[in-house]
Amino acid sequence: MEMHQLRYAVAVVRAGNFSRAAELCHVSQPSLSQQIMKLEEELGERLFDRTKREARLTPHGEAFLQRAVRILEEVDAAKREASDAKDLLSGTVTLGVIPTVAPYLLPGVMATFAKKYPGVEMVVHEEQTTRLFKMLHGYEIDLALASLPLESRQLEIQHLFTEELLLALPPNHALAKRAVVPDTELDQEHFIVMKKGHCLGDQVISFCNRRHVRPKISFRSAQLETILALVTAGMGISLIPAMAVSAGKKHLPIFRSLGPRKPKRSIVAAWPKHRPLGRAAEAFHKVLLSYLEKKEGSHS
Repeated sequence: MEMHQLRYAVAVVRAGNFSRAAELCHVSQPSLSQQIMKLEEELGERLFDRTKREARLTPHGEAFLQRAVRILEEVDAAKREASDAKDLLSGTVTLGVIPTVAPYLLPGVMATFAKKYPGVEMVVHEEQTTRLFKMLHGYEIDLALASLPLESRQLEIQHLFTEELLLALPPNHALAKRAVVPDTELDQEHFIVMKKGHCLGDQVISFCNRRHVRPKISFRSAQLETILALVTAGMGISLIPAMAVSAGKKHLPIFRSLGPRKPKRSIVAAWPKHRPLGRAAEAFHKVLLSYLEKKEGSHS
C-alpha cells in the first residue's frame, strides 16, 4: 500500500469521479485508475462503485476512507512539524479566499507578510465557499477566508470583521438623492448580483427576502468589478461590500446606506479542527490579525 494510492482514493471521493480526481492529482486518468485497482486488489475489497459519470464509495470504501484520511493527516502533521523546525527562512502558505474578499484585503496583508517573511511563498486560490470547504479537508489549502454562514462542525472558525453591504446605484437613479435609503424602496428594482454559488449573491437575495423585497434579477456575474460597471451604466442596482468601494476612483456607482437596519456580512478565517495550522500558516494568520487591528485603529 502506497501513500499516493491513499491520496488518489481520497481525491476520487472529493472529486466525485476518476477524471476530475486525476486532474486534481496531476496524473493521467488511466494511471490513477490503475493505482486504485491495485489498492483494491491488495485489500481484497472493492472501494468504489463506478459509472461513466461518478464513483461512489462502497460500504468497505466508507470504512477504509476514514482510516486513509487519518493516515494522511498524520503524515501531513509530520511534514509540518519537520518544516516548523526551520526559522521560516522558507516554506509555503496556501490560502483559499472568496473572490469578493481577495482583491480588496489580500494585497495589503500579503505585502506586510512578504516583508516580514521574504522566503515564504504564498499561494492563493480564489474559490466559492463550497469549494473552499472541500479544499480545506482535501489538504489543498491551509487556511480559508470566507463569509458566514459556514458549516462549522468540522472547522475552527475565527471572526475577523463585520462590514456593511452598501446600496450601489447608478449616478442618475432617483434613490441616489437620499442620504439613507429605506429598504422598502427597493421592491421591484432591477438587481445585479453575483452568480449562484457565490455567497454574496445568496446574502443579497436573503436580505431582500427578510425585508419582503421582491427584486427583479436582471444580471448575474462572477466578478464584483463587472457588477460595479453595470450599475454605473444604469443596468440596475446592487449591494456591495464596503471594502470594495474605492475612494477617489472615477466612474463608480453612487453608494448609500440602507435603513432602518443596515445589511452586513461577517468575514471569518477557517481551518479544520483536526489539523492545526502549520508554522508558516500560523505566522500568516498572526500577520492578518495584526493588519486588521491596525486598519481598524486607523479608521476609529
